[in-house]
Amino acid sequence: MSTKVGFSILAALMLSSLGASVGHAQQSDIGFFVTSAGPGKGGDLGGIAGADQLCQLLGATAGAGTKTWHAYLSTQGPGAVDARDRIGKGPWKNAKGIIVANDVAELHGKNNISKQTALTEKGEPVNGRGDTPNMHDILTGSQPDGTAFPAGEDRTCGNWTKSGQGSAMVGHHDRQGLRDDDASKSWNSSHPSRGPDGGCSQNDLKSTGGNGLFYCFATK
Repeated sequence: MSTKVGFSILAALMLSSLGASVGHAQQSDIGFFVTSAGPGKGGDLGGIAGADQLCQLLGATAGAGTKTWHAYLSTQGPGAVDARDRIGKGPWKNAKGIIVANDVAELHGKNNISKQTALTEKGEPVNGRGDTPNMHDILTGSQPDGTAFPAGEDRTCGNWTKSGQGSAMVGHHDRQGLRDDDASKSWNSSHPSRGPDGGCSQNDLKSTGGNGLFYCFATK
């Protein structure tokens, strides 16, 4: 599909943010957020460029449109991209001014990402485990260190172009899961998506506790 996110989706997101524009005017130092919504097509984000486009739009609604925003997503295969290499050097603050990580090493080590700090561009929390509906599965397509998976078994829903057969690695923004292990507590690499439609549809993502959301970082 086209790498452009649908105009109607972008327009709706822009309109939904206008009511809070005064608060966002004070958030120019924001450098990290979870998207308040995705394109609505499961793992099909319009490719990594489409995901970046949505990050840029939402960053603008938060009063930080002059910054360059990238989605924290990896790709696979020829020219594979590592999520960790496309988000700048940090530090990154959320919409409330709280630092979630000072640099790339801390982000992939002992960071400050939790349900309380992984806020949307509007400064709002994202539903986690125990909430209805649960939306803690955040798309990353990445290994714990922020690098891409080897080519072969799909972990990026066809490099973010598929909404049917495939799979995407997700993380838990609330650091909670079904077990008390590192994977369940991982913000960026908990488990692959799955579901009756093949693994990459919006319904598939919802079935395991997601909503097609992803992380956005200001590169500088």
